[in-house]
Amino acid sequence: MSAPTDQRQQVFARIREALRRPAPHFHGAEANADHEAASADAFRAWLPSVGAGHEEQMALFLENALALRTEVHLVATLEEAGRLLAAIAAENQWRQVAAHRNDLVLALAEKLPRPCLMTDSGYATLDLERCDAGITACDALVAQTGSILVSTASAGGRALSVLPPHHVVIARAGQMVPYLASALRQARERYAPNWPSSLSFITGPSRTGDIERILVLGAHGPKRLTVFILP
Repeated sequence: MSAPTDQRQQVFARIREALRRPAPHFHGAEANADHEAASADAFRAWLPSVGAGHEEQMALFLENALALRTEVHLVATLEEAGRLLAAIAAENQWRQVAAHRNDLVLALAEKLPRPCLMTDSGYATLDLERCDAGITACDALVAQTGSILVSTASAGGRALSVLPPHHVVIARAGQMVPYLASALRQARERYAPNWPSSLSFITGPSRTGDIERILVLGAHGPKRLTVFILP
């Protein structure tokens, strides 16, 4: 029983250390940026280290993704991604797939043998519930945690990345950022002041360990997450 007690004490020690640092107060855009930078620097020591170069960040993202049971495919072309996606669809006997009108998403969806349900112009909820997979774009890939940042703007609404049991993401390698704070800063630059209605960090397939500490995938969302990363 000593190990859980030691771990609990470590958690409490970190909480006490964090509480010693005053929370930033936001008073306008310039102060907000200053406090954000100072806060990120102060707390970065508690988070996994991230390499300065793109290759190091990609390697860390892949390592974290594997630990999270995210399936990642580094592909050279959309044709290669399409072949892999078609193979996954055949292996899992997908009958219907949903997508949205993003250039990368459409190019990938066209590789499937059947037309996709498009969510941009309205759809019946039951139709989306019947889909075996949903294909979306994303805003950023986060090396630090193996997370994917999506928004209602980049992921075709709120439900497409959540409701189908298999979520497929198509991204560019240039969307890799080192830190969670970097992803949020990039989102601010892209969207402010006209923010999308939702921003979400997706960190692996949906999971829970609430019962007997037994890991269950797909409890509250997709049980599989596949990411295709193009150059």
